[in-house]
Amino acid sequence: MNITDLSSKKGLIIGIANNTSIAYGCARVLHEHGCTEIIATYQNQKAYSHLKEACDQIGLTNLIEFNYTDEESVANLFNYVKEQYGTIDFVIHSMAFADPQSLHGRVVDCSSHGFAQSANISCYSLIACAKQAEKIMPNGGTILTMTYIGADKVINNYGIMGPIKACLETTVAYLANELAQDKIRVFAISPGPIQTRAASGIANFDQLLNNAHLNSPMRRTVTIDEVGNLSAFLISNMSSGMTGQVIYVDGGYFLIG
Repeated sequence: MNITDLSSKKGLIIGIANNTSIAYGCARVLHEHGCTEIIATYQNQKAYSHLKEACDQIGLTNLIEFNYTDEESVANLFNYVKEQYGTIDFVIHSMAFADPQSLHGRVVDCSSHGFAQSANISCYSLIACAKQAEKIMPNGGTILTMTYIGADKVINNYGIMGPIKACLETTVAYLANELAQDKIRVFAISPGPIQTRAASGIANFDQLLNNAHLNSPMRRTVTIDEVGNLSAFLISNMSSGMTGQVIYVDGGYFLIG
Protein backbone atom coordinates (compact mmCIF):
# COMPACT_ATOMS: atom_id res chain seq x y z
CA MET A 1 0.00 0.00 0.00
CA ASN A 2 1.23 3.46 -0.88
CA ILE A 3 1.03 5.28 2.43
CA THR A 4 0.85 8.64 0.67
CA ASP A 5 -1.72 7.79 -1.98
CA LEU A 6 -3.41 11.16 -2.40
CA SER A 7 -5.57 10.29 -5.40
CA SER A 8 -8.74 10.95 -3.38
CA LYS A 9 -7.64 14.43 -2.25
CA LYS A 10 -8.78 17.74 -3.73
CA GLY A 11 -7.49 21.15 -2.82
CA LEU A 12 -6.27 24.67 -3.38
CA ILE A 13 -2.71 26.00 -3.59
CA ILE A 14 -2.15 29.74 -3.20
CA GLY A 15 1.25 31.16 -4.01
CA ILE A 16 2.84 29.44 -7.01
CA ALA A 17 4.85 32.07 -8.84
CA ASN A 18 6.98 29.82 -11.07
CA ASN A 19 8.71 26.45 -11.05
CA THR A 20 11.13 27.48 -8.30
CA SER A 21 8.37 28.39 -5.82
CA ILE A 22 7.97 26.43 -2.61
CA ALA A 23 4.28 26.11 -3.42
CA TYR A 24 5.20 24.59 -6.78
CA GLY A 25 7.32 21.97 -5.04
CA CYS A 26 4.25 21.10 -3.00
CA ALA A 27 2.06 20.90 -6.09
CA ARG A 28 4.56 18.69 -7.92
CA VAL A 29 4.93 16.20 -5.08
CA LEU A 30 1.18 16.04 -4.45
CA HIS A 31 0.63 15.38 -8.13
CA GLU A 32 3.26 12.64 -8.10
CA HIS A 33 1.29 10.98 -5.29
CA GLY A 34 -1.91 10.96 -7.29
CA CYS A 35 -3.51 14.27 -6.35
CA THR A 36 -4.61 15.71 -9.68
CA GLU A 37 -7.58 17.84 -8.58
CA ILE A 38 -5.71 20.98 -7.59
CA ILE A 39 -6.70 24.59 -8.18
CA ALA A 40 -3.76 27.00 -8.30
CA THR A 41 -3.90 30.78 -8.15
CA TYR A 42 -1.97 33.51 -9.92
CA GLN A 43 -1.67 37.12 -8.80
CA ASN A 44 -2.36 38.92 -12.09
CA GLN A 45 -2.15 38.48 -15.86
CA LYS A 46 1.54 39.31 -15.83
CA ALA A 47 2.15 36.38 -13.51
CA TYR A 48 -0.13 34.01 -15.41
CA SER A 49 2.39 32.92 -18.05
CA HIS A 50 4.96 31.90 -15.41
CA LEU A 51 2.38 29.92 -13.45
CA LYS A 52 0.99 28.24 -16.56
CA GLU A 53 4.45 27.26 -17.77
CA ALA A 54 5.19 25.66 -14.40
CA CYS A 55 1.83 23.94 -14.06
CA ASP A 56 1.94 22.61 -17.62
CA GLN A 57 4.96 20.54 -16.56
CA ILE A 58 2.80 18.56 -14.13
CA GLY A 59 -0.54 18.73 -15.92
CA LEU A 60 -2.34 21.21 -13.67
CA THR A 61 -4.77 23.26 -15.70
CA ASN A 62 -7.29 24.73 -13.23
CA LEU A 63 -5.79 28.17 -12.67
CA ILE A 64 -7.59 31.23 -11.32
CA GLU A 65 -6.57 34.83 -10.72
CA PHE A 66 -6.46 35.78 -7.06
CA ASN A 67 -4.90 38.98 -5.76
CA TYR A 68 -5.63 39.07 -2.05
CA THR A 69 -6.87 42.46 -0.93
CA ASP A 70 -9.74 41.73 1.45
CA GLU A 71 -12.09 39.08 2.76
CA GLU A 72 -14.41 39.50 -0.21
CA SER A 73 -11.69 38.44 -2.63
CA VAL A 74 -11.08 35.34 -0.48
CA ALA A 75 -14.80 34.55 -0.45
CA ASN A 76 -14.92 34.85 -4.24
CA LEU A 77 -11.98 32.46 -4.58
CA PHE A 78 -13.55 29.83 -2.36
CA ASN A 79 -16.89 30.18 -4.11
CA TYR A 80 -15.05 29.23 -7.30
CA VAL A 81 -13.41 26.29 -5.54
CA LYS A 82 -16.81 25.13 -4.29
CA GLU A 83 -18.27 25.39 -7.80
CA GLN A 84 -15.42 23.26 -9.15
CA TYR A 85 -15.09 20.59 -6.48
CA GLY A 86 -17.94 20.93 -4.00
CA THR A 87 -15.70 19.98 -1.10
CA ILE A 88 -11.93 20.01 -0.62
CA ASP A 89 -9.37 18.29 1.58
CA PHE A 90 -6.54 20.83 1.79
CA VAL A 91 -5.42 24.39 1.36
CA ILE A 92 -1.77 25.40 0.97
CA HIS A 93 -1.30 29.06 1.85
CA SER A 94 2.10 30.24 0.62
CA MET A 95 1.61 33.97 0.50
CA ALA A 96 3.56 36.80 2.15
CA PHE A 97 4.39 40.42 1.47
CA ALA A 98 6.35 43.32 2.93
CA ASP A 99 7.12 46.54 1.09
CA PRO A 100 10.87 47.09 0.51
CA GLN A 101 11.21 49.76 3.18
CA SER A 102 9.61 47.57 5.84
CA LEU A 103 11.57 44.51 4.76
CA HIS A 104 14.97 46.15 4.45
CA GLY A 105 14.68 48.74 7.19
CA ARG A 106 14.77 48.45 10.95
CA VAL A 107 11.68 47.10 12.66
CA VAL A 108 11.64 50.18 14.87
CA ASP A 109 11.28 52.35 11.75
CA CYS A 110 8.41 50.38 10.19
CA SER A 111 5.39 52.53 9.43
CA SER A 112 1.90 51.74 10.66
CA HIS A 113 0.80 51.27 7.06
CA GLY A 114 3.73 48.98 6.26
CA PHE A 115 3.05 46.80 9.29
CA ALA A 116 -0.69 46.62 8.68
CA GLN A 117 -0.27 45.79 5.00
CA SER A 118 2.24 43.04 5.71
CA ALA A 119 0.14 41.58 8.53
CA ASN A 120 -2.98 41.64 6.39
CA ILE A 121 -1.47 39.90 3.37
CA SER A 122 0.93 37.56 5.17
CA CYS A 123 -1.11 36.59 8.23
CA TYR A 124 -4.74 37.70 8.25
CA SER A 125 -5.21 36.15 4.82
CA LEU A 126 -4.65 32.75 6.45
CA ILE A 127 -7.51 33.44 8.87
CA ALA A 128 -9.73 34.55 5.99
CA CYS A 129 -8.87 31.41 4.01
CA ALA A 130 -9.48 29.15 7.01
CA LYS A 131 -12.89 30.73 7.56
CA GLN A 132 -13.92 29.94 3.98
CA ALA A 133 -12.22 26.53 3.86
CA GLU A 134 -14.12 25.39 6.93
CA LYS A 135 -17.36 25.69 4.97
CA ILE A 136 -16.23 23.23 2.29
CA MET A 137 -14.33 20.75 4.45
CA PRO A 138 -17.26 18.77 5.92
CA ASN A 139 -15.10 15.69 6.36
CA GLY A 140 -12.12 17.55 7.78
CA GLY A 141 -8.92 18.48 6.03
CA THR A 142 -5.53 20.13 6.26
CA ILE A 143 -4.51 23.77 6.07
CA LEU A 144 -0.82 24.51 5.58
CA THR A 145 1.06 27.79 5.61
CA MET A 146 4.73 28.70 5.21
CA THR A 147 6.81 30.38 7.89
CA TYR A 148 10.52 30.91 8.57
CA ILE A 149 12.95 30.70 11.48
CA GLY A 150 12.95 34.50 11.57
CA ALA A 151 9.72 34.17 13.57
CA ASP A 152 11.71 32.72 16.46
CA LYS A 153 15.21 34.15 16.04
CA VAL A 154 16.52 37.49 14.84
CA ILE A 155 17.61 37.14 11.20
CA ASN A 156 19.57 39.98 9.64
CA ASN A 157 17.76 41.70 6.76
CA TYR A 158 14.46 39.96 7.48
CA GLY A 159 12.96 43.15 8.86
CA ILE A 160 9.30 43.29 9.74
CA MET A 161 8.70 39.80 8.35
CA GLY A 162 10.15 38.32 11.56
CA PRO A 163 7.38 39.72 13.79
CA ILE A 164 4.80 39.01 11.08
CA LYS A 165 5.84 35.36 10.83
CA ALA A 166 5.70 35.11 14.63
CA CYS A 167 2.11 36.35 14.41
CA LEU A 168 1.45 33.77 11.69
CA GLU A 169 2.75 30.90 13.83
CA THR A 170 0.61 31.90 16.80
CA THR A 171 -2.37 32.19 14.46
CA VAL A 172 -1.76 28.62 13.33
CA ALA A 173 -1.93 27.43 16.94
CA TYR A 174 -5.24 29.19 17.59
CA LEU A 175 -6.77 28.05 14.31
CA ALA A 176 -5.68 24.47 15.01
CA ASN A 177 -7.38 24.59 18.39
CA GLU A 178 -10.60 26.09 17.08
CA LEU A 179 -10.93 23.93 13.95
CA ALA A 180 -9.99 20.61 15.54
CA GLN A 181 -13.64 19.91 16.34
CA ASP A 182 -14.27 19.98 12.58
CA LYS A 183 -11.38 17.54 12.00
CA ILE A 184 -9.47 20.32 10.24
CA ARG A 185 -5.77 20.27 11.06
CA VAL A 186 -3.56 23.33 10.69
CA PHE A 187 0.22 23.48 10.38
CA ALA A 188 3.04 25.90 9.62
CA ILE A 189 5.94 24.51 7.61
CA SER A 190 9.24 26.27 8.23
CA PRO A 191 11.67 25.63 5.37
CA GLY A 192 15.25 26.72 5.49
CA PRO A 193 16.34 29.38 2.99
CA ILE A 194 15.55 28.40 -0.59
CA GLN A 195 16.38 30.43 -3.67
CA THR A 196 12.96 31.52 -4.88
CA ARG A 197 11.70 34.67 -6.55
CA ALA A 198 10.25 35.87 -3.25
CA ALA A 199 13.54 35.24 -1.45
CA SER A 200 15.40 37.36 -3.97
CA GLY A 201 13.83 40.41 -2.35
CA ILE A 202 15.75 39.79 0.90
CA ALA A 203 19.03 41.70 1.08
CA ASN A 204 22.16 39.51 1.19
CA PHE A 205 20.07 36.38 0.75
CA ASP A 206 23.14 34.54 -0.55
CA GLN A 207 24.63 34.93 2.91
CA LEU A 208 21.59 33.28 4.49
CA LEU A 209 21.95 30.38 2.07
CA ASN A 210 25.65 30.06 2.82
CA ASN A 211 25.10 30.15 6.58
CA ALA A 212 22.49 27.42 6.35
CA HIS A 213 24.78 25.32 4.18
CA LEU A 214 27.76 25.68 6.52
CA ASN A 215 26.02 25.54 9.90
CA SER A 216 23.07 23.19 9.59
CA PRO A 217 23.73 19.68 10.95
CA MET A 218 23.07 18.24 7.50
CA ARG A 219 25.50 20.75 5.94
CA ARG A 220 23.16 21.64 3.11
CA THR A 221 20.05 23.57 2.24
CA VAL A 222 16.76 21.88 1.40
CA THR A 223 14.80 21.70 -1.83
CA ILE A 224 11.26 22.65 -2.73
CA ASP A 225 10.54 18.95 -3.26
CA GLU A 226 11.54 18.21 0.34
CA VAL A 227 9.04 20.82 1.48
CA GLY A 228 6.57 19.15 -0.87
CA ASN A 229 7.26 15.75 0.72
CA LEU A 230 6.36 17.17 4.13
CA SER A 231 3.19 18.75 2.78
CA ALA A 232 2.17 15.42 1.24
CA PHE A 233 2.61 13.69 4.60
CA LEU A 234 0.62 16.34 6.45
CA ILE A 235 -2.20 16.20 3.91
CA SER A 236 -2.24 12.41 3.98
CA ASN A 237 -4.09 10.35 6.56
CA MET A 238 -0.74 9.24 7.99
CA SER A 239 -0.57 12.47 10.03
CA SER A 240 -4.11 12.20 11.36
CA GLY A 241 -3.06 12.56 15.01
CA MET A 242 -1.19 15.81 14.51
CA THR A 243 -2.18 19.47 14.42
CA GLY A 244 -0.97 22.93 15.38
CA GLN A 245 2.76 22.41 14.98
CA VAL A 246 5.44 24.51 13.36
CA ILE A 247 7.43 21.83 11.52
CA TYR A 248 10.94 22.58 10.33
CA VAL A 249 12.35 21.18 7.12
CA ASP A 250 15.71 22.94 7.09
CA GLY A 251 18.41 20.32 7.51
CA GLY A 252 18.32 20.90 11.26
CA TYR A 253 19.38 24.52 11.03
CA PHE A 254 16.73 25.51 13.59
CA LEU A 255 18.83 23.65 16.19
CA ILE A 256 21.77 25.95 15.59
CA GLY A 257 20.04 29.11 14.37
